[in-house]
Amino acid sequence: MRLLSGRDIAAVAGIADLIAPIAEVMASVSAGGATLPLRSIVKLAGGNMFGIMPGAIGAPAVHGAKLLSLYPDNPSQGRSSHAGLMLVFDAVTGLATGCLDAAELTAMRTAAATAVATRALARDDATRLALIGCGEQAHTHLTAMRAVRDISRVCVWGRDGAKAAAFARAHGIDVADDIADAVAGADIVCTVTPAEAPLLRAEMLRPGLHVNAVGASIPSLQEIATEVVPLVRLFTDYRPSLEAQAAEVIDARRRGLIEPGHSIAEIGEVLAGRAPGRISAAEITLYRSLGIAAQDLAAAVFLLDRAEQRGIGSVVDMS
Repeated sequence: MRLLSGRDIAAVAGIADLIAPIAEVMASVSAGGATLPLRSIVKLAGGNMFGIMPGAIGAPAVHGAKLLSLYPDNPSQGRSSHAGLMLVFDAVTGLATGCLDAAELTAMRTAAATAVATRALARDDATRLALIGCGEQAHTHLTAMRAVRDISRVCVWGRDGAKAAAFARAHGIDVADDIADAVAGADIVCTVTPAEAPLLRAEMLRPGLHVNAVGASIPSLQEIATEVVPLVRLFTDYRPSLEAQAAEVIDARRRGLIEPGHSIAEIGEVLAGRAPGRISAAEITLYRSLGIAAQDLAAAVFLLDRAEQRGIGSVVDMS
C-alpha cells in the first residue's frame, strides 16, 4: 500500500492534471458505472462532524472510502477544515493499495470537478471571475478556473473583510465590498463558503452568467437562495446527492417553485452528449457540486499511479 501525504500529492500533480480523470469518471457515473451510497454524517461536539464517503467505480476498477473530520474552526489554527484519509482498494484482490491525505485530495478534486463543469457550461468568452469566499477552496478554484478559461479579471468577497483583502493582495486580484458588486462584474461565479444562510440571491443574476455552487454539501448549509433555482439551467455531479443534500433544491420542491419533472442534468450526461449543456449565450447555468466518492477514487488512482512512477510516497506491505 502506498501512503501519500498532502505534500506528496502536491508534488506529483496539480489541479489541472486532475481535470481529465475527473471528466472521465463523471461520464462513467452518469452511464451507471459506479456504486455511490450517499455520504453519512456523524455529528460531533462543538459543531464538528465526521463524514464517510464510500464508493466503487468500474474504470479503473477500484473501491474505497474517504473518512473525513469536518472541523470548521481548523483554518483559524492554520489547519484544513477537512482532515482525514482516503483509502483505496484493489477490485480483484480486495487489498488496500493506497492511503492518501484527504485534505489535499478533497481540495484538489473539488476544484478540478468544478473546472470540468465550467469548461462544459460557461460561455467561451467568459473572462471575469467572482469568488464568494476566501478560504482554501477559493485558492484552488482560482487555479481551476484559470485552467479552463482565459480569466482576465478576478474579484473576491469574504465575510471577513481583512481576510478577503489579504487574499486579494496575495493573488493580485480585486476585492469587493459586497456580494452584489462581485457578481455584477462577473461571467463566472464560484461560491465556496460554509454558509448557513443564502448568499447568492435571484436579483444578483444576469444573462449569460455561469455559477458554480460548491461550498454547501449538506442540507443544513445553503449558499444559493431557493428563488434562484427556477431561474437557472440546473446541473449537478450526481442527481441522488442533489435531491438529498442540496438545501435550495429541497426547499424549492417543498415550496412548489419547481415541478417534480424539473430538468436537472448530471455533468456526466452533458460530457457524454446525452444532455445539452449551455443552449444560448444569454441563459444562466448553475452547476451544483455536492462532491462524490467517484471523484475521490478517480483522483486517488491518478495520484497513486503518478506517485509510483516517480517513486514518491511510502510503501507498506499490507498483504
